[in-house]
Amino acid sequence: MTNQTAANHELSITRLIHASPEIVYKVWTERTGEWWAPRPYTTPVVDFELRPGGRAYTMMRSPDGTDMPHEGVFLEIVPHRKIVVTDAFRQGWIPQDAFMVATITLEQEGSGTRYTARVQHWSEEAMKQHEQMGFHEGWSIVAGQLAELSEIRPVSSAA
Repeated sequence: MTNQTAANHELSITRLIHASPEIVYKVWTERTGEWWAPRPYTTPVVDFELRPGGRAYTMMRSPDGTDMPHEGVFLEIVPHRKIVVTDAFRQGWIPQDAFMVATITLEQEGSGTRYTARVQHWSEEAMKQHEQMGFHEGWSIVAGQLAELSEIRPVSSAA
């Protein structure tokens, strides 16, 4: 399911993940390189300092080897519930050209987690650019990859 709200230049995706918010948060924060980029892209570098003002750096790599760094800072971290990050600053609150603020929420829904990614842009033009870059498809793919890793159940061995 997708939603677009022009009033705040927002794009969003949501997905029900069949795992607890604690598991989804753990995969989101500790296994980021495994799901962050839509395959066949990879994320060979992840440097997260999970605190307000902490570094939020990823580097995606395209199949042809082109590196795409993205640096920002975390604005809010509520373990197992909410992550807010922006590219308006680099670590140390150094301003840079801003594109977006992303708010990730993890809400208990039945025995699973309602994962929602809301991305607010500074302008309608930036929002449209992000949408044309494939926001809905790309962010939906990576939410699916996050779900795949979160929903893996341990195999029990027979005694």
